[in-house]
Amino acid sequence: MAKRPQHRPDAGRRAAQVRKLIEFDAESWHALRLLSGDSLKSLQELADEAFGDLLKKHGRPVTLKQALKESLRRQPANDPRPKRGQ
Repeated sequence: MAKRPQHRPDAGRRAAQVRKLIEFDAESWHALRLLSGDSLKSLQELADEAFGDLLKKHGRPVTLKQALKESLRRQPANDPRPKRGQ
């Protein structure tokens, strides 16, 4: 008998999330835990902020909306045309 897939209400939300294991040296881990406590942010919030800043530093879009806006911007047809007579 085949098993029926179980319906999970959060299944769609989890599909968009990816988990990765990242290794820290003891000093960095301790500093991050202290920063987390001092700033009242979770380690996940600190990681999201750090990776977002890294992507911005290298000119990479962080969100899908930004990626779509950038892809339109790269098309010469979207550039304003020079005015005649100037």
